[in-house]
Amino acid sequence: MALNVKLWGVRGSLPTPLKPQVIEERIRQTLSSFKESGKDIETFVKGLSHQNYGGFGGNTACIDVKSDNHHLIIDAGSGIRQLGAELLAGPCGKGQGTIDLLFTHFHWDHLVGLPFFIPIFIPGNTINVYSVQPDVETVFRHVFQKPYFPVPYDRLGAKINYHALKPRESKMFGDIQVTPYQLDHPDPCWGYKIENSGKTFSYCVDTECTRASRIDLGPDLPLYQDVDLMIFDAQYTFSEAMEKIDWGHASAPVGLDIAMREGIKKVIFIHHDPAASDEKIANAEKQTRDYYNACLKEGQRNNLAIKEVEWEFGHEGMEIKL
Repeated sequence: MALNVKLWGVRGSLPTPLKPQVIEERIRQTLSSFKESGKDIETFVKGLSHQNYGGFGGNTACIDVKSDNHHLIIDAGSGIRQLGAELLAGPCGKGQGTIDLLFTHFHWDHLVGLPFFIPIFIPGNTINVYSVQPDVETVFRHVFQKPYFPVPYDRLGAKINYHALKPRESKMFGDIQVTPYQLDHPDPCWGYKIENSGKTFSYCVDTECTRASRIDLGPDLPLYQDVDLMIFDAQYTFSEAMEKIDWGHASAPVGLDIAMREGIKKVIFIHHDPAASDEKIANAEKQTRDYYNACLKEGQRNNLAIKEVEWEFGHEGMEIKL
């Protein structure tokens, strides 16, 4: 294993659980489709799409990245709660764990899971927190104080160490190299280029990608170059993104344009709009597929060197191995 990336949260802005009425209607539709299919249960279930099965997920941004020798967590959206529960099976559950937690920025959807991350309450654990922004400790102290949360900062069991990352300067985490590059988002937000054993993963959430050309990207262009996997912000459809200028989020066609130009091998689109149903996200994926196919046809028609890209819309629990 070079790198293993797991998505624990794929929503943007606000956690979005499914309404009971939506679940009930999905069950009705699924049972009806099964009755008409004539298939056995296992075959039928394996053939279901995300929107008709578990959905894309409702937790906000959190991913983890593992190499053979190290483990990183990026962002503490509501998805980090489940990740924390899983970590209790290892050294963190015994108060012997060390966690490296990186932040892109401190908007609420990337922090909301932090007070429910169990390892932070267990004495003996060490939480190393990293960000380019210098105010990370102040942010933590604000989160763990009344009236926002009943457990005050000085009652946290784990030892918390704060570390500053330098823009566009690489740092080694065990055998994983991490380099922060700036994204296009209200308030400073930093994406990460992560490298290990010849494999490269770029985390590009949240970004509106107002700088898309190589010239405009300037010193942040390397975030998109020589990349095997990119996770990219696709909160809006293309038409919605045109209406929401300066909101700080992009659409999948924007990410595909960069990926096709720079030769990125695989793209996963996340940070889905909390107002978007699973059906709407699936429709946005179809629109993106139409756009991508049109780009390929146009390239063939005009003898343009457009690079093909493997891509899909991400769902909670998805794992990608590089």
